Amino acid sequence: MRKVDVLLLVVFLLGACSLFYRGPQMVIIRGVVFGTYYSISYYEDDGLVYQEAIDSIFQDFNRSLSFYDQQSLLSRINRNEETRVDPYFETVFNRAQEISKETGGAFDATVFPLVNAWGFGFSERADMNKQKIDSLLAFVGYQKIALEDGYIVKKDERVQLDFNAIAKGYAADVIGLFLESKGVQTYLVEIGGDLMARGLKPDGSKWRIGLEVPAAEYDAPQEWVYYVEIVDAGLATSGDYRRYYEADRKRYSHTIDPVTGYPVAHHLMSVSVFACDGMSADAYATAFMVMGLEKSIDFVEARDDLEAYFIFSLADEDGYGYYSTSGLKLISRERR
Repeated sequence: MRKVDVLLLVVFLLGACSLFYRGPQMVIIRGVVFGTYYSISYYEDDGLVYQEAIDSIFQDFNRSLSFYDQQSLLSRINRNEETRVDPYFETVFNRAQEISKETGGAFDATVFPLVNAWGFGFSERADMNKQKIDSLLAFVGYQKIALEDGYIVKKDERVQLDFNAIAKGYAADVIGLFLESKGVQTYLVEIGGDLMARGLKPDGSKWRIGLEVPAAEYDAPQEWVYYVEIVDAGLATSGDYRRYYEADRKRYSHTIDPVTGYPVAHHLMSVSVFACDGMSADAYATAFMVMGLEKSIDFVEARDDLEAYFIFSLADEDGYGYYSTSGLKLISRERR
């Protein structure tokens, strides 16, 4: 074959390939982790599936931060075994302490003994009274624990850490960073409702996320009134309408105030927080459910790195009220 024929063939083949090339391919991975569901969507030129690597990351994450794995680093520290922390633990512990200070203790990773005693942990609900609560508060408080030279130091050996209110958001960040290391620029990582979104889709659109309306029953299907479009942001939602119990004609929320020791009892029903990363969004969402509507609004509106959407009960009528911070654009479901 002559050189000119070879050249023409190459040009033809390249032209034919361009006809079939459709740009980055969307990959979706779903599964179960941390006792909940996850969904990971990303765009990759060759459509490579990173399922095995992601599962390995989740396993490492569990070995570090799982409250339910008795051999995890967290469990060993809670048993007061002298153990040097790993990078996962160090990152989430330091951020948890920062947000605890910022929120005046509304977020506190040491609150688990109270959560457990109120019946939202591993044990049956205790006989809760002021004396019992005060006895537990003696070893609850972020000021009672520190990280020094790679080791956790406790002022009281009964102090226990539980990162459930921050770890899912952090896991979304970790998976996102892994995808970025593989050259992925556009992704959405969602773990049990906490998520991290990065990059615009190939058509230039943002990721569209529904904001759940509080359910009348804990097992009711999810419903949405508004959506938001996000890019390069973490999102987490916390609410009191799916985890609670009723006793003596009173409703007890699973959200426990680490300062008072009692379940929160105010009209804030749900809050969705938008932050620069999933870890921060996760922790602030919990903090705001403790702080209540008015204090949380003041907190967020004074910041330029946070936005939030609040749903609250109305004092004098049935139904819900809504408040979105000044930088948040809501899209009605009817316009979908």
